[in-house]
Amino acid sequence: MVPGSTATAAAPGSAHASEAPPRNPGIDLDLDRVLELRVNRSAAERRTASLAGRRSVKKTWQAAWLLRAITLMDLTTLSGDDTPGRVRRLCGKAKAPVRPEVLDALGWDVAPPTVAAVCVYHRYVDTAVRALEGSGIPVAAVSTGFPHGLSPFAQRVAEIRASVGAGAREIDIVVTRAHVLTGNWSALHDEVRAFREACGDAHLKAILATGELGTLTNVQRASMVAMMAGADFIKTSTGKESVNATLPVGLTMARAIREYFQDTGHVVGFKPAGGIRTAKESLQWMILMKEELGNPWVTSHRFRFGASSLLADIERQLEHAATGRYSAHHRHPLA
Repeated sequence: MVPGSTATAAAPGSAHASEAPPRNPGIDLDLDRVLELRVNRSAAERRTASLAGRRSVKKTWQAAWLLRAITLMDLTTLSGDDTPGRVRRLCGKAKAPVRPEVLDALGWDVAPPTVAAVCVYHRYVDTAVRALEGSGIPVAAVSTGFPHGLSPFAQRVAEIRASVGAGAREIDIVVTRAHVLTGNWSALHDEVRAFREACGDAHLKAILATGELGTLTNVQRASMVAMMAGADFIKTSTGKESVNATLPVGLTMARAIREYFQDTGHVVGFKPAGGIRTAKESLQWMILMKEELGNPWVTSHRFRFGASSLLADIERQLEHAATGRYSAHHRHPLA
């Protein structure tokens, strides 16, 4: 067995080792708490720049961490040329992301890993639900006028309800960036609260589009307001912005999650998305979560990658660990 493949902490293996925490019910908007938040960008950048130099995971332990990373993925296709066939192939990959012979060579002797969820547009929710039937893998739908969130409010709420009705168990919503940029925190709280109510039993992941928020202070305040409104996860990006997930933003959001938990006792998850393409980057994000929030935040209940091309590089690294050779990238297509 790969060292740590059944552990929950020091060497992450199974992402489902811990039980799902109770959902975040949200709280009333505490504007004084929001406005007191400040972020020192230079300090955040220094902190995250040190990750690669201070922490490294090698050999079989690296394989164990990368297998854990697979179980933290929201495997995603959000392209204009998506088709039902592509979505079905993606779902097939979600159920069997690593070839059995590679797992055997690594000494993996527990249930084969699967990804955490499959993320698609509303149009393909039903297709994905059918393709994943019996696997236990939930379907996440991007919603509320993704990626810009500028469609009429009633239409955005209706889109959430339609995706939930089609079988989506997670909804990735986008917030109105103007509320953040103008400091209209009550409007942001009301918006996310309404989206949360429309989700019903489906988990809500609030996409903040951090690359368009201007400052890390805005990122932290928007994170806090979204959590106060009842977001189950806060997410960096749509993947469509010019700047997506960055480690300083991740640090800022992780610390907002920690402060919210300390203030309220409510657990909120974190999802970086956009631009995370290599196995090395995935390890940096997991180390950041472990150091800032602890072992429980290196499970799929509290941490996700928004991933499309990341899986292929992780597969290549795992094959190298198993055989000593790197495979060609084109041997690991998603769809």
